[in-house]
Amino acid sequence: MSSGLALSGCASYLPGAGPATDDVAPQPPTSDVIAVVSVDAKVNQTLQQLGRKQHFAEIFNDQMAQPYKVGAGDVLEVSIWEAPPASLFGGAAADGRNSLGGARATTLPDQMVNHQGSINVPFVGAVSVLGKTQADIEAAITEKLKHKANQPQVIVRVKSNNSSNVTVVGEVTSSKLLPLTSKGERLLDALAMSGGVRQPVNKITLQLTRDNAVAMMPLTDVIVDPRQNVPLQPGDVLTALHAPLSLTVLGATGKNEELNFEVQGISLIQALARAGGVQDNRAGKQGVFLFRFEPEATAKALGLSQSANQDGKVPVVYRLDLSDPAVFFHAQNFRMQDKDVLYVANASAAELQKFLNVLLSAFYPMLNVVSVTR
Repeated sequence: MSSGLALSGCASYLPGAGPATDDVAPQPPTSDVIAVVSVDAKVNQTLQQLGRKQHFAEIFNDQMAQPYKVGAGDVLEVSIWEAPPASLFGGAAADGRNSLGGARATTLPDQMVNHQGSINVPFVGAVSVLGKTQADIEAAITEKLKHKANQPQVIVRVKSNNSSNVTVVGEVTSSKLLPLTSKGERLLDALAMSGGVRQPVNKITLQLTRDNAVAMMPLTDVIVDPRQNVPLQPGDVLTALHAPLSLTVLGATGKNEELNFEVQGISLIQALARAGGVQDNRAGKQGVFLFRFEPEATAKALGLSQSANQDGKVPVVYRLDLSDPAVFFHAQNFRMQDKDVLYVANASAAELQKFLNVLLSAFYPMLNVVSVTR
């Protein structure tokens, strides 16, 4: 029996950290249950195109900051100025702060916009204010008073904003309902007003929910790219998420453990480095594998025909051949995903060495006995 056959026959009895290279990727392939895909430039390009997520600025690009519009529940203050001789709204101003060049001013009691979206103004009646800006309301009241008061001028002020708010929750110092102003608050403004995030910035993902649109981005990307710091709109929900991403490393690497990584993501080559690299006395250069469940659409784009499981996922094994220098460039562009499993198989020579060690450990005692009896 040749040494190769002997090793093959005894492989199942030898200690090991996992399957050998030929077990994961047999040549020729003997099963279509799990596809093995070699990482190259084309695979990288396909994964990057399918995995690219839209940024905040792309999803909410047509929703820039808008002037404040009054909503139901807001409390308004209405001040009306009349030129002398004014008489419609009563006596003259008590002091110069409420008069201007002899004109008389009357400030009406604060009014809350009712569920019908209107307020009441003396001598005018109900005034519809729902969805209107302060300037629109001022113009509407002035027009209605034009033939009743002497050169009326109106100033409307929002004393309490109860309708245009955003909700900030998650890993922030204080989750709260934040009122929007005519300033046009943005994402980072809302985080600052909530006391900032409670976790390191590079471990936070922001999720913005607006109507039926939901988008997520790492906080660091929003900080470094001002375009992603989009203006907020009434009803937005901003969530600061702290969900550490992780991958599992097994086999012939410097350490076998679960590794956490940043929300910005890391490359496959970085993952190998954080695992202590491959062990040059054990690892097979052609036996670096990444196990991942891919969406069915991704599997089809890679040219795979395997059926998806009940979750719509297809198991895929990506293979790196480190004997090819070009693979190191491909591995720099290959992005790791949450729950990936990275496995480095032992080289055949390492398995042979283990087999020889087993033989020697068995024969040495026998040789010692023979030498003693002679």
